[in-house]
Amino acid sequence: MATSYLSPGVFVEEIDRGTKPIESSGTSTAAFIGESSVGPVNEATLVTNWSQYARTFGDFCHSGHLAHAVYGFFNNGGSKAFVCNVAPRVPSEKTKETGALKIAEAAPAVGPARYIGKDEGPGRRTGLHVFNDIADISLVAAPGQTDPAIQDAVIGHCENSRYRFAILDAPEELTKDGIAKMPKPRDSQYAAYYFPWIQVYDPQKGNIFAPPSGHMAGIYARSDGERGVHKAPANEIVRGALGLKHSMSKAEQDFLNPRGINCIRNMGDRGIRVWGARTISGDPSWRYVNVRRLFLMIEQSIELGTQWVVFEPNDQSLWKRVSRNVTAFLLRVYNSGALMGKTPEEAFYVKCDEETNPPEVVDAGQMICEVGIAPVKPAEFVIFRIGQMAGGTK
Repeated sequence: MATSYLSPGVFVEEIDRGTKPIESSGTSTAAFIGESSVGPVNEATLVTNWSQYARTFGDFCHSGHLAHAVYGFFNNGGSKAFVCNVAPRVPSEKTKETGALKIAEAAPAVGPARYIGKDEGPGRRTGLHVFNDIADISLVAAPGQTDPAIQDAVIGHCENSRYRFAILDAPEELTKDGIAKMPKPRDSQYAAYYFPWIQVYDPQKGNIFAPPSGHMAGIYARSDGERGVHKAPANEIVRGALGLKHSMSKAEQDFLNPRGINCIRNMGDRGIRVWGARTISGDPSWRYVNVRRLFLMIEQSIELGTQWVVFEPNDQSLWKRVSRNVTAFLLRVYNSGALMGKTPEEAFYVKCDEETNPPEVVDAGQMICEVGIAPVKPAEFVIFRIGQMAGGTK
């Protein structure tokens, strides 16, 4: 006991009972990278509503895809986003005279380098790297950017960050070969790919076509809030969508869906809906968006919620405390409907004992806790088998 009692009296002590609740990490904070003729450049700027974005980066007339993506994000249920403006600055006559760069004009895009950016340390990061140190970010999009180099960089950023998921746009126009030759990003379990572009209203130009990634990020956030990250962000209305660049038939989607290309379709009286929930991974274990994102949430939550373990005495007492805390967290996940199984024992297990931590592991300064979970998967194909039956039979 650390305290020494040297004189009579009543003493009160606080005792650490070992309960360290693990909180679920956030899943719906988005990061958008794009171009605007106004606002800061190569800075991660937090915006929590459309008005705040417009005050910082201007309206629809100041950017192309970025403004409509952010507007679609908030309109579809998003509530928090970080925006990085990578538009190049060409000084106007006024800025040349004053040397100020806050008033500038956007130059045409000159390739993917501005989006990919460089990491030269804190305060000297550009492009996607400005998001590196923002732990809250879970979704990343570069609205309208279909250059393979940019999409590969976004995917790589999410893979390297471990707990982020990329939302990618298909090209606006199809080639002469149609959907048969539609390009697709490289294989990854950390990204989803959406087609086609959606028709939205622009105050200056009227109805235009915009990339769907911003609206999809909002739908992810909305679905997470209403149902949970385990619910596939599909069969959801795309708010603000007035039409589609390409109308998809079931036969066409039969070709695209197995390739991991998620379609947005006009379902008649049911409106324009997201009709796909696949990643672009060829691994069947990570085929569905909600499965990958559920694991990301659980992994990040456990990592953040067990930081207290570092440098604790690595013995049975620690192993039991870790097991108890992780089990309590997964039980809450199970009760939310995110895991398969009639009982918690069928849905997950947590093992942290002498078997996972033999002497050689302890001597290496390691503590190993093994966790297994059975995620729910979406009912992608709903089949009713209907046949005739003789009267009076069951």
